[in-house]
Amino acid sequence: MEIASYYNYQAVLDGQISLPKTLITQYRSLGIAEKELVTVLQIHQFHMDGNSFPTPGEISNRTSFTEEECSRVLRSLIQKQLLTIEQKDRDQQVGNECYSLEPLWEKLFQQPKQQKESTAQPENLFPLFEQEFGRPLSPFEIENINIWLDQEEQEPALIKAALREAVLMGKLNFKYIDRILREWKRKGIQTVDQARQHGKKFRQGQMKNTASPKPAAKRDVSLYYNWLEEE
Repeated sequence: MEIASYYNYQAVLDGQISLPKTLITQYRSLGIAEKELVTVLQIHQFHMDGNSFPTPGEISNRTSFTEEECSRVLRSLIQKQLLTIEQKDRDQQVGNECYSLEPLWEKLFQQPKQQKESTAQPENLFPLFEQEFGRPLSPFEIENINIWLDQEEQEPALIKAALREAVLMGKLNFKYIDRILREWKRKGIQTVDQARQHGKKFRQGQMKNTASPKPAAKRDVSLYYNWLEEE
């Protein structure tokens, strides 16, 4: 009977997962809320189960959160740069995404000084985009902004300026904003003033090339000039 009990308990122990102790003891210092911590644990377990990109619905089934709450938590983790969406195989584009907790593990083992440097992000970018798009950003869109900031090293002020240009041109989408940023980088534009002048010339050129321009509906753009004057 004792041997049977031993094997039963051993089966339980064999199903355990390993986690850094610092995740449990220091998650608050990284600004992680309890719901975010539970979501991180579930994503880690999904990885162990062979599912590297669980849906909010699948995570919701394992927690007491609604699917909508799970979506908000995932967006928050990506905004805090604790979770990223990556491509498993660059040759494929559809159904090839996976969640990576590598940014979280890196922060857990960094020195305090390094942590402060890595978390010094312009937090006003995300709500600004959500305000202009009139909806919460998707995880992919949040990751796109993080790529502009980290991998492409775009200045936050220039990202704001590119958003403004997209609004003024009536082309409010991430692909257009990305094209603007790449064009500015190619032409060596590094300041908001240079970007503003370039955008002004571009719009004037567009107006000249239009044979019969129709009067467009006016929109109050004072907001954009306000936040561009922050420099």
